[in-house]
Amino acid sequence: MPTDEITAAAAGTWTLGDRTVRRMGFGSMRITADPDPARAVALLRRAVELGVNHIDTAAFYVSPGGTLRVGTGPARYATELIRAALAPYPRDLVITTKVGFGYDREAGFTEAFTPAQLRAQVEENLRRLGRDHLDVVNLRLGRGPGEVPLTERFGALADLRAAGLIRHLGLSNVRPGQLDEVAGIAPVVCVQNNYGVDAYREQDDVVQLCGERGIAFVPFFALAGTGREAGASAAQGEAVEAVARAHGVTGHQVRLAWTLHQGPHVLAIPGTADPHHLEQNIAAGALRLTPEDLTRLDTP
Repeated sequence: MPTDEITAAAAGTWTLGDRTVRRMGFGSMRITADPDPARAVALLRRAVELGVNHIDTAAFYVSPGGTLRVGTGPARYATELIRAALAPYPRDLVITTKVGFGYDREAGFTEAFTPAQLRAQVEENLRRLGRDHLDVVNLRLGRGPGEVPLTERFGALADLRAAGLIRHLGLSNVRPGQLDEVAGIAPVVCVQNNYGVDAYREQDDVVQLCGERGIAFVPFFALAGTGREAGASAAQGEAVEAVARAHGVTGHQVRLAWTLHQGPHVLAIPGTADPHHLEQNIAAGALRLTPEDLTRLDTP
């Protein structure tokens, strides 16, 4: 698929809270792996040039160590790279971050439960991004019930929203019933869960529920699938590859197009450290799959 002149606008838009974002965004986790921060800065600026106005990040996206567990040298935080590349920020740019998880180079990953711990993570994001407020903050939940009820943790973030430090709230790694638990505390504008054409399809019900409630569904690892931080395996699914050949595109572009076809409320945040892959990912927003393509992709 030619990528010339294809911008993020090709994917359409969604209203995230009170902000209009293009449905093809950018995930910043992988930009920390490059030991040369100048390349990450250039990549972020190129993403914005191509129309991206929704960037996903977290203060625990850091290398060496961090979620990718790679690299050497001084710490490279995705949030600080975003600030170096884009501040002063474009007026239409929406930066979504997450709290609930944190990363310390000595202690490793930590989970925040108390209001003080959550506030400290919010303030870290503010400091590293150079902002006086955060556009969207997702509370990232662990696999277990946690030491503190969800309503208390979400309520602590709602208090920070009322204080003006946060504009909108979301949830990550959430089950359908948990949306009901927090419904009376503050609006949820987005849900971030694992999801892809051939991985985590138990999330189909969550995607549908979010659509019914006007909540953005923002899948992570839509390209990597069960490979998660390690990335996708070399072998693509047979159906994905067949559809890719029919359209003259890559398997990754088919995966992104399939993601966007799941509903107008579904946003894509593919991440990469490669400028060519960035352009391919954004161009996938212009790929229109046929009903036959979708049936083939959804057939086990």
